[in-house]
Amino acid sequence: MNQGTSSSTVGIDAIAIATPRAYLDLVDLAAARDVPSDKYTKGLGAIRMAIAGRHEDPVTLATDAASRLFARAGVDASRIGYMAVGTETGIDHSKPVASYVHGLLGLPAACRVFDTKHACFGGTAALMGAVEWIASGAARGRSALVVCSDIARYALGSPGEPTQGAGAVALLVTERPRLVELEVGHTGTYARDVHDFWRPLSRRDALVDGHYSVSCYLDAVAGAFGAWRDEDVRRGGAPLARTAYHVPYVKMAKKADRHRAIACEGLDEAAAEARFARDVGSSLAFAAEVGNVYTGSLYMALAALLHAEAGVLEGERVGLFSYGSGCVAEFFAGRVAVGAADVVESLALDEPLRDRVRLDFGAYEAIRRADGDEPAGVTADDEVDVASDRCAFVGVDAAERRVYRRATHGSTPRADAASTAAA
Repeated sequence: MNQGTSSSTVGIDAIAIATPRAYLDLVDLAAARDVPSDKYTKGLGAIRMAIAGRHEDPVTLATDAASRLFARAGVDASRIGYMAVGTETGIDHSKPVASYVHGLLGLPAACRVFDTKHACFGGTAALMGAVEWIASGAARGRSALVVCSDIARYALGSPGEPTQGAGAVALLVTERPRLVELEVGHTGTYARDVHDFWRPLSRRDALVDGHYSVSCYLDAVAGAFGAWRDEDVRRGGAPLARTAYHVPYVKMAKKADRHRAIACEGLDEAAAEARFARDVGSSLAFAAEVGNVYTGSLYMALAALLHAEAGVLEGERVGLFSYGSGCVAEFFAGRVAVGAADVVESLALDEPLRDRVRLDFGAYEAIRRADGDEPAGVTADDEVDVASDRCAFVGVDAAERRVYRRATHGSTPRADAASTAAA
């Protein structure tokens, strides 16, 4: 039973992911960079990384994920009263990604709409706000939509290049959720002012102090988990059956769970290895296919975990660890709802990974080298190839407003959106 409210539970009712249409195989990247493929596939745990094309950005990915969520879960858009986007891939100094997505989805005017940013923690900040909005009674029976949407991009040839990725995860937050009942008010938090990862306003590529960032992440695991565990012991909480982590790359989740097991819980190496395989391994399948999606990486892991094991986890408690460089972290937990397996099956969570195009290395480099060259001078009538049920960034109009076009089911694109708001 959720301990945050006596009248009902609050949590994640449905989930959906979106990825770009193209990916680069890490074997091809390794060959081009003249390094052994095992350095990426075994050293990082990566198989492929999603590559955003010219007409894909945080708005299109967020819209695609939310559209899929609405269609698969039968969401009534008129009942959404809170819509937040967690992102660190900014497209404007003022106008939020959430504003575009709100318009493209046709959500109600009576809706709280905003972005949240704290590196990769932004999605969890949005989720916690949504949970507390509902638990407080302010929602008055309405639901919340939280979307995590990012493009992880590092300089060509840099150590961070094989950890790139792109994608979005949409979460429907409600009372009496069908997937995961979150424990309102029971979290462990940790924060420090550090420079482990940053992206100056003048740069599109992120900068990272790799070894220091790993150290900061592990310190945050110990701090946030320790704070959560102290309170959990006081509450007499049941054991965690599984744990999903923030996944900048697959092997980082293994380092995190090992650190928690040995430094925080006193397990030996063999026990730590066995627990990781049992409790964390199945949550990493999507990350290995997509790469880092920053704010969405924890929730991509949760989606993979539910896709693989919802049936055996019904009624069980799962832990969730979120980390954002800079840094802040939060450890929290939820219980997989009875009946979640049927809901997960209807959501077809892995479907966006099935129909993608493999880029050759030359095409990948061409996309990356053109990153700063956005389409310009567009009009609302410009033609652009928009796949069915997808959204596309058309370009920038004469007033420097971004223009988007959204496809409708099996028909030609009809919905356009551009920024017309005054400051």
